[in-house]
Amino acid sequence: MNTANLQLEGLLMAMAELNRLLVRKGLVSQDEIDKALARSEQTVLGDDRVVEDLSPANRDAIAFPARLLRLANEAGETAPGFAELARRVGETKGPDNDQL
Repeated sequence: MNTANLQLEGLLMAMAELNRLLVRKGLVSQDEIDKALARSEQTVLGDDRVVEDLSPANRDAIAFPARLLRLANEAGETAPGFAELARRVGETKGPDNDQL
């Protein structure tokens, strides 16, 4: 496996834990985190370069971090590990426009 992929996996799980810490300390709510991550996902997917130049698989790759962090946030303190969250991302994403 590419080392960069492992580094990103670790970074995403660290971010998920930081999000849980912010919620536990009462600094933000789970809903606020979800809304921020949803805005992030829509921003990257709405970028002209993404829409025009990238394949559906690459668009999914760009959206993956926000989608994974949203699922981890939704699960709260009982969030599973990276592999399970990644599987859930794949199960919950809808078809791309060109797949309809």
